[in-house]
Amino acid sequence: MEPLRVLIADDESIRLLSLRAQLAALGHRVVAEASTGEEAVALADRWRPDLAILDIKMPLMDGIEAAERITQTRPIPIILLTAYSEAQLVERAAQANISAYLMKPVSEEDLLPAITLALARFKQFQALRQEVADLREAMEARKLIERAKGILMRRLNLTEDEAFRRLQRQSQEGNRKLAQVAEAIIVADQML
Repeated sequence: MEPLRVLIADDESIRLLSLRAQLAALGHRVVAEASTGEEAVALADRWRPDLAILDIKMPLMDGIEAAERITQTRPIPIILLTAYSEAQLVERAAQANISAYLMKPVSEEDLLPAITLALARFKQFQALRQEVADLREAMEARKLIERAKGILMRRLNLTEDEAFRRLQRQSQEGNRKLAQVAEAIIVADQML
């Protein structure tokens, strides 16, 4: 595993010190340390870490809310640390797309697999997010193409296949995406 730039947050300085030493022993670099959730959010925005390890119970803003705010700005894998095994906290953490969850006290032996799991889950989540975005884009393009085919069929008295081939030819000749050609036809039709 290549070295990571890590943000750590805990309201107990002894835990921050311990976590920093464990991460250094694993070859990672702590780029920022916070003692509140609000501070963690601000530092994540400033330092843009590869990973955040946040305590759940912190003053002003808990680790789950901080994680949600951090990932709204720039998604990164997040590991939550807790001394509590409350079902409600675990459920909130799952809703916030937390990548891993560790019980305190954290040992180096627990930290390495948690980091590995967090990175893998995050990568899977990002791939799924991209796949959903690609599918949405394809569906929108398909809708435009269908509308444009309908316009060509109506205005030029073409069959569906002929309308589609005309769209394809325009796309190739203009070196533009099929959806762009379709959109231009729809706009032109609306103007007429």
